Amino acid sequence: MENTEQNTTHQDLAPEVEPQEEASTQTPHAIQVVDADPRREETAQIETHEDQAETIEDESTVAEDEPEAVTDESEIAEDKPEAVEDDIKPEVVPEVKPTKKQQSAQVVTADRVQAEEVPTIPIGSLQTISTLEPEVSVHSVASMRAVGMPAPLVVQPSEYRRGISEWLDIWRDGIRLNYLPLSLMPILLGTALAWTQSVTPDKPLGQLDIVHFVMALVAAAILQIGANLINDYYDHQHGIDASNALGPGGLIQQGLIKPIRILTIGLIVLGIGAVLGLIAALAGGPLTCLFGLIIVLCAYFFSATKKSLSSLGLGELVGFIAFGLLPVMGAYMIQTGGHLVTTIFYYSLALGFLAAAIVYANNMRDIEGDSHVGRKTLVTMIGLRGSRIAYIVLMVLAYLVVILLGVPHGHNHFVLLALWTLPTLAVAISGVLRTEISAGFHDVMRQSMKIFIMFTILLIVGLVIAAFIPVIPKLPAHLISLP
Repeated sequence: MENTEQNTTHQDLAPEVEPQEEASTQTPHAIQVVDADPRREETAQIETHEDQAETIEDESTVAEDEPEAVTDESEIAEDKPEAVEDDIKPEVVPEVKPTKKQQSAQVVTADRVQAEEVPTIPIGSLQTISTLEPEVSVHSVASMRAVGMPAPLVVQPSEYRRGISEWLDIWRDGIRLNYLPLSLMPILLGTALAWTQSVTPDKPLGQLDIVHFVMALVAAAILQIGANLINDYYDHQHGIDASNALGPGGLIQQGLIKPIRILTIGLIVLGIGAVLGLIAALAGGPLTCLFGLIIVLCAYFFSATKKSLSSLGLGELVGFIAFGLLPVMGAYMIQTGGHLVTTIFYYSLALGFLAAAIVYANNMRDIEGDSHVGRKTLVTMIGLRGSRIAYIVLMVLAYLVVILLGVPHGHNHFVLLALWTLPTLAVAISGVLRTEISAGFHDVMRQSMKIFIMFTILLIVGLVIAAFIPVIPKLPAHLISLP
């Protein structure tokens, strides 16, 4: 029965294959005709194409009947195993299961899986991607024992180790070295006032207690450093300067050092400065010690507690007292043993006005942040328009004091050298009148600090020149008498 079906199948296929053989035999004849008669080349080619078209149609007819033939051949193969042995067997490749590390490494990328092949599906059905693309394997990271994770591009803060130079830069910004002249210049001026008054033709070198001078200078610097660190801590607690990129310090705001560490270091430094200042103040008597105590209290309560002096609108007054009035008179009294004259008070007024103007410029720069947290300063209370006028008044008062000290007959005219800073004053006043942004007020504060430094230095130079003019005629005799 099966043999009969096989014969029938072959008989059905045989006539359908004949046109193909016929076409194959006709093709050479067509070529021969082309070679025999070139004028009939086109006709032969047309005949050849027609024969090929008929052959293609016959092949398509055979392809439609192939499933039945394949079924019959599979049945014949069961009766004739020898015929199967003659066929070439395909190589069977054993399936190798990838390891977990290889599975985790098979990541779905755009160049391996096309967008239309990977539809958006819930996380719980991610395994279906394997059916869409067999070479892609999706597994849960939690189900793997070991997953190779790449090294992070950004090192974690806990793993980062700063060098010594970087820590020095951080602490230099934290202690605000650029603002230390506020406490150093008054000590220099008060000491210069006391020393130049002791210079005479008979004693050209004058009298200077270098030990107490250095001690007072170091104490003033340390007190300001401690006050700055404490200010950083309480500004952080009150939410002040959190987003002020122009503000100094900010060790806590930048996440560089823990808040409690800043407070601890600030209190220790403030205590050391208080002890050194007290030792130096003992040489000036009880009044000098009182001046030192007031300065220490101003340094701490300027920003400490909820009702700090700076948040009560007293920041400018603290600057006037702690960076002008008291340190100038205190440094003078340390050198003179507690003696004080009225002229020293006037000099201290000049520096006090400049220091108050610097604090004012600082508060104008921080007006947005202070208003946001409800901090009361003179700037937030009277506004920018009134603050501009107040700043100019403070700066002009400092120069008026110098003019009163240097212009009258019989006074030291060389102190008028401080007027050389008037061009810088014009720049600062022009800036405070025109600017409306924090960066502009920051530049005004920098110009004010420059005036404060140069103003004090020129005053000291004028005092030294006035003191040594009477000594110059007798200076050769003193040089000859030296052993």
